[in-house]
Amino acid sequence: MDGQDTGLPGGVDVTVASVARMHDYYLGGKDNYPADREACAHLLTRAPSTAVLARNNRRFLRRVVRLLAEEQGIRQFLDHGSGLPAQDNVHQVARRVHPDARVVYVDHDPMVAAYGRVLLEEDDRTAVVRADLRDTAAVLGHPRVAGLLDLREPVAALFVSVLHCVPDEDDPWAVVRRVAGRLAPGSCLVVCQLVSDDPATRDSVTGFMREATRGGWGRVRARHDVDRYFDGLEVLPPGVVEVAQWRPDSEVHPRQPGRELLEYGGVGRVPDGR
Repeated sequence: MDGQDTGLPGGVDVTVASVARMHDYYLGGKDNYPADREACAHLLTRAPSTAVLARNNRRFLRRVVRLLAEEQGIRQFLDHGSGLPAQDNVHQVARRVHPDARVVYVDHDPMVAAYGRVLLEEDDRTAVVRADLRDTAAVLGHPRVAGLLDLREPVAALFVSVLHCVPDEDDPWAVVRRVAGRLAPGSCLVVCQLVSDDPATRDSVTGFMREATRGGWGRVRARHDVDRYFDGLEVLPPGVVEVAQWRPDSEVHPRQPGRELLEYGGVGRVPDGR
């Protein structure tokens, strides 16, 4: 069943689980289908923390955007793998600090791109681009990106809970390096992804998600794999950590039922004078 059968955008197959729609379901959204909900239920049997991780990760996104706007003065945001719209999207958070903030959302999922254009393109300072984040030249060279963001000024490039969708053979570390290499000093890269300290859990969740999404998945990685994303960057305090522990507003946040999976990451700043 594709978009022509359902009234959805072309290329959308609702019989195959989508990472974006699974995340939407965990956040209590309505833009998901039986295949997504079934995959979520099965994943919870392997990794009971998954739903809580999704909520804590959303809190991290809101927190990091606000703090980058407040403390680093950043007014431009490029959100790779943005997913379906939810409460407090990046441009809404950033504009509470800087009303003139400019934001581009990037995702390769046709449903995300279509829904995003309807719900997120509120004005001429917000855009939604359908592109593959692995193709840095295509993303940064897209007319909407080039027309909205000034790469001579600091930009916050977000890779929030998306790089576990990129297989090793596509070198997600090189993706982050390429983006960092195109940004002005003072820019920041926000990177986090799913990790596990248990090799069996990494293999189990990776195998299931690759099957459920028919290849729309990369790998649950180890913490040291995520540390590599920050090579050559100035890591902002408190370092690379579980995201619920990154500059928390309070100690009150949903507690994971287990520690089999973690969302792990941080913020790296492009150094001056490189």
